[in-house]
Amino acid sequence: MTMTMANRIPQREEAEGPSPEQIRRGRRTAILLFSLGFGPMILATVMFYTGWLNPAGHTNQGVLITPAVQVADLGLETLSGEPLDRRFSAARTDPQWLLVVVAGECDNRCEELLYLSRQANIALGKNASRVSRAAVLGGITGDLAARWPTEYRLMERLVPAPGTTPAWPAGINPEKEPRIMLIDPFGNVMMHYGPENSGKDMLKDLKHLLKLSQVG
Repeated sequence: MTMTMANRIPQREEAEGPSPEQIRRGRRTAILLFSLGFGPMILATVMFYTGWLNPAGHTNQGVLITPAVQVADLGLETLSGEPLDRRFSAARTDPQWLLVVVAGECDNRCEELLYLSRQANIALGKNASRVSRAAVLGGITGDLAARWPTEYRLMERLVPAPGTTPAWPAGINPEKEPRIMLIDPFGNVMMHYGPENSGKDMLKDLKHLLKLSQVG
């Protein structure tokens, strides 16, 4: 009986899983991609907090929050009900730095900080899109409410989630004094500013951080 081609050729073994070398190569690739994406941000944070490799004589202008507080601990959400901490998940492809003005009733000092945060953001020029702005205000006057759509249309309003009270970091008490919080792209509330700071103070810190970091 004539043997068919199928009879003469040994059957191929069923496909096996990836070899140990392929697994190791895949892990190295994943680590490399993570390092390229988040390594600069991690390095920038370490450099900023410790002064390691920073230019001689550099000091931050704002008040450092140590240890940094996670944005999830603030319990804030947008007016549409989206938790703020979702903006800082690892899945986000467009992480940003965030300046948040916090105050009770928005008085003259509060308005000054709203203005300073806006001007510092604009002054970043080509890097302005790497920073966004928001505000948590207990109340605003009718005059400010009327001007908000034109003067602060890019500043998002945030509110405490229903039934919660924000766990403000040490040194921040909006009911007594308005402050500006700086949140990094990882969701760390890392620094704050007050009426004692100028727009140049914030701008200097922001430029330094954005220069160190390629994330956000």
